[in-house]
Formats: sequence, structure tokens, C-alpha cells
Amino acid sequence: MTIKPDPSTPIPSDLGAVHFVGIGGSGMSGIARLFLGAGHRVTGSDVRDSANIGALRELGAEIAIGHDAANLGDDIDTVVVTGALWQDNPEYQLALSRGLPVLHRSQALAALIAGQRLVSVAGAHGKTTSTGMIVTGLLALDADPTFVNGGVLADLGVSSASGEGELFVVEADESDGSFLLYDTSVALITNVDPDHLDHYGSREAFEQAFVEFADRAREFVVISSDDAGATRVRERLSHARIVTFGEAADATVRVHSIVTDGPVAFAVDYEGATYRARLAIPGHHNAINAAGAFAVLTGLGFDPAAALAGIARFAGTGRRFELHGTVGGVSVYDDYAHHPTEVAAALAAARTVVGPGRIIAVHQPHTYSRTQAFAQEFAEVLEQYADETVVLDVYGAREDPVPGVTGALVSERFAHPEHVSFIADWQAAADHTAQIAREGDFVITLGCGDVYRIVPQLLGSLERELG
Repeated sequence: MTIKPDPSTPIPSDLGAVHFVGIGGSGMSGIARLFLGAGHRVTGSDVRDSANIGALRELGAEIAIGHDAANLGDDIDTVVVTGALWQDNPEYQLALSRGLPVLHRSQALAALIAGQRLVSVAGAHGKTTSTGMIVTGLLALDADPTFVNGGVLADLGVSSASGEGELFVVEADESDGSFLLYDTSVALITNVDPDHLDHYGSREAFEQAFVEFADRAREFVVISSDDAGATRVRERLSHARIVTFGEAADATVRVHSIVTDGPVAFAVDYEGATYRARLAIPGHHNAINAAGAFAVLTGLGFDPAAALAGIARFAGTGRRFELHGTVGGVSVYDDYAHHPTEVAAALAAARTVVGPGRIIAVHQPHTYSRTQAFAQEFAEVLEQYADETVVLDVYGAREDPVPGVTGALVSERFAHPEHVSFIADWQAAADHTAQIAREGDFVITLGCGDVYRIVPQLLGSLERELG
């Protein structure tokens, strides 16, 4: 069983020296960076070295590779954990036996936020990009926010930073209910597409959590006008100030005239005026994300034209349609998409810029429960948007294996099996991808597990085949 947030855990007024178990992830490393900036001694551990860990070490963090009770020094005051850890983790167990405060990462972040004006971005999809757009816009507007995002902002090279302004912007995680721990001033809900039902148990419970999250916002709520789940949530809200965004005719911030042949361009109608922008990134969905960010910034009182111009500077985030290299005219991208809706959006965006080339998707299903629940939907969107698909085996993450649930559960549901291959061995998968690729194609790895680690193998196989 994995570690679940316990909101009843008292948060000490002074966290002192803090040890992060699983410090290398984008969320944990971002929080650790802020603790270092606030003057705390930071130690930590993770299963493997990474660029995030290297950056934290340069800032003064002491980090061990591998989880071991010996990593937890006698002088540690507080331990921070992530929900991806199993309860038998030796550092976690030692912290409990010592009686140390053990905080979920969201509680540690809540301690840092205390007393600041918080913008929380939640949703089943789009929250990392939307958070990045808000932060980019605020920086362009000289608001200098503090922020923690789930991905590295491409133009800043970090996923978090401490600012001098009054605003604190966070990507709020709904997967385990921890987004309810924050004292939110402004809530942005990008969508409420059913996910994480292994935690919530039902769509109704999942949506109710968003109702609670929105109604707790001190100032206002920004919510999608288009998403069916968001519409159901909105109908149940009692909040006095609700701002909607999307393509719906009655949206407070209405986005229209979306052009997707390359970097996406669009227009926004707001309070009787029309504003236009072109982003640096492709995808119809990113025009919608930009409208949500625009609704947040204008709701905070910023000038509409200046706000949209600031958002347009957003250059993307790591693991969101991120180009890693081109060999023999074949470009290799990586994307975090791990839900059918996200996969469809990522591949649709790729289609707008691939030109006459083909799209080859390398899909790593994430968690056994999601694969079991959405195998048919994954097959349908992969078959619709990709020309060829390679399915890897399931990345279990926090879950135990389920008999009969493998990547084949997705590949077997293709209507045209000649366009899909289930290949569990990564080198064999990379070699097969290189053999079917040709000049002008895009290869895109998809998943929120460790599928990005296959990229060097893909590039190597392409070099041998086409280089």
C-alpha cells in the first residue's frame, strides 16, 4: 500500500532540517528548491540520479541514491514524502519510529504558502501547461510570483522559484485529494475528466472533490465552460464569483477563431473587446489553456491585452511535446500524456506541425487500474491520431501488478492490428520503431512513467537504421 496524505497530521511551526524521500520528482524537487531558498537544510534520497537531483545538490542539498534507513540523519526534524512511495519504505518507517513529523509533499508546500495569496491550478489535464502560462504571464507583468509547477518551464529551466511578489502559484494535485489541503485564493479548474477513480471510487466522488476545492477559494473560481465534468461541478457550486472560459457562446472568456496550422493562434472575447494572440506552441487545447490563464490574470486585475501578450511568451514545459533530437529526418518527441484525452490532444497537436510526415506513437500505459479502465479508449485515440503505434508494458507506479493487465490490453483493441505492435522489451521496441520510421516522421513517446528513458534508445536505433 502506498502512502496517503493525512490532513490531520499537525504541521510544525518550524520544520527545521527537512528530509525528502523521493526528492528527484518534478513536484518534490520543486518544493525542495523552495525550502533551500527559505534557508532550510535539505537532505533527501531517490532511486536514481537525475538532472533535478544535480541541480539541488548545486544549491546545497545532500542527496543519497537509493532508499535506506541510514539516509535519515539523526539531526533531521521533518520528513516529507510523496504518495508514490510504499509504506514499507525504510526511511519512512524509521521516521515513524522516531516520532518525527512525516508530511505529505502537499502539506510541506502548504506550510511554505501559509499567509500568501495562492492561485491553485487543478484539473485532470492541462494543469502543468496552464500553471506555466500563468507564471509566464505574471513574470511578464512584473508581478514576480513564487511558484511550484509539475514540469520545468522551458524558458526558465526550473519547475519552481521564489519571487518577491504577493502571489504564489501552484499546480494542485487532485489525484489523492491533496489539493484540498491548500488555502486557495483563486482556483482554476481546467477540466474534470474522470481519472484517479482508484482513489475516489466513483465519478461522483471525484467531481465532489472539485466542488469542495472550488467553493473553498477565497476570491474567485475560474472553470471550463466546455468540459462536461466541469459543467456538472459548476452547477453544484455555491461560490459568489465564478468566471468561465472556453469556446461556449456564454463563456465569460470566450476563445474562438482558433488556427492550428503550426503554433496555435486564436482570439479571445472578454468584456466586449476582442484580443488576439499566437503562442509559441502548437495545439487547439493550448488555446483553451491560454484562455483559462487569461481569465485568472484578468480576474486578478491585470490589463487584458498585457496579460494575453505575457501568456503568449510561454515556451512550453518539460515532457510536454518536447523535442529530443532528429536523426535521418525523423524527429523524436516526448510527452507526459497518460489519459486518453491527453493522448488525443498531444497527437492532434503533433498532426498540425508534422506536415506530410507520419506520427509513430510509443505508448507506455500508466498504472494497472487506468489501463484496465481505459484500454478501449486508449486504443481508439491512438488508432485515430497516430499512423503507427508501439505499445510498451504497463508502468505500475504505486500499484501491484494485476494478472492479465499488460500493454497487450491496449494493442488487442485496435480495429486495424497491422498498425500496432505490443513490444515489452524496450530495445526491441526501439529497433522496431526505427525500422518502420522514414524521413519526415515524428516519433512521440507518451506516458507519465519512465517512458522518457527510452528516448536515447530510440535515437540510437534511428542512427543505426537511418543515420
